[in-house]
Amino acid sequence: MMYEHILRPLLFSFDPETAHHLAMSGITSGMIGGTRDNLRTDLRKTVFGVDFPNPIGLAAGFDKDGVAIDFWERLGFGFIEVGTVTFHPQPGNPKPRLFRVQEEMGLINRMGFNNHGAEALARKLAASQATIPVGVNLGKSKITPLEEAAEDYGNSYRLLHELGDYFVVNVSSPNTPGLRDLQDKDSLKAIFSTLREIDDKPPLLVKIAPDLSESALDDVVSVASEYQLAGIIATNTTIDRSMLASDPNETGGLSGAPLTGKSNVVVAHLRSVMPESMALIGVGGIMATADAVRKFELGADLIQVYTGFVYGGPNFVRQILSELPPLEG
Repeated sequence: MMYEHILRPLLFSFDPETAHHLAMSGITSGMIGGTRDNLRTDLRKTVFGVDFPNPIGLAAGFDKDGVAIDFWERLGFGFIEVGTVTFHPQPGNPKPRLFRVQEEMGLINRMGFNNHGAEALARKLAASQATIPVGVNLGKSKITPLEEAAEDYGNSYRLLHELGDYFVVNVSSPNTPGLRDLQDKDSLKAIFSTLREIDDKPPLLVKIAPDLSESALDDVVSVASEYQLAGIIATNTTIDRSMLASDPNETGGLSGAPLTGKSNVVVAHLRSVMPESMALIGVGGIMATADAVRKFELGADLIQVYTGFVYGGPNFVRQILSELPPLEG
């Protein structure tokens, strides 16, 4: 209640990117967060050989450069995903590039993979003392031509492959020109062939868009099966605006409550066609416990949150953890 009525209005009085930096400063300073404890031992899960103290993770994009790796457990998270990281450091798109759709509990971002690069993230990961699993989300550098994408992903992976608990190939952000074209079969095969040649031991996953057709989703599953990927993350943000009562006319990816239904459709379809042994991480529009439960009902093994955390505040994850039914696995 304190967050909803006092802290959130204060943070939301700033532009979204400034508010994000203020929140990150509060987390890394210890002002925001609790103690390192696991509230529920019956929520532990082992997925693709990794032990998760609970199944709720922080989605990629919130802690791009891993500045708060050692602090997220204090907010209840069972794992985190840093990035999206690119091989070349890049500033991202011009500001403003992050927008609230407050009346519908949504966000629109066109950040453009702003990050300090894979080498800088490698140093952060090597120095971290995280006690929860850390995934690494890999993206393509904007300056790299699409035909050289596999090499670009490989360059990042070569620097990071020993420093994460799992790795995600992000080919689904709408904010890097042409990136979503890499969701086709041949492009995915080239990327995963390159990564497998570097190191075939870490769990590899692919993160997909909610805007793919069923046949395109089936193609992704086919490639994931061929290359024995550990799982699929569904979904990234959407470019669809049809679910908004009032479109703010800002380009970028839409997340939050407006994405819930669209994401759930993709999660359900994927679970129906994926091998049982392949993990599914559900993300998109988890704004309350009921949304989290629904993702699990549809077949997600783990879930991730971002926009729900922005609107729900520091106690958001712990609240969901306290209300979740026990999980199998």
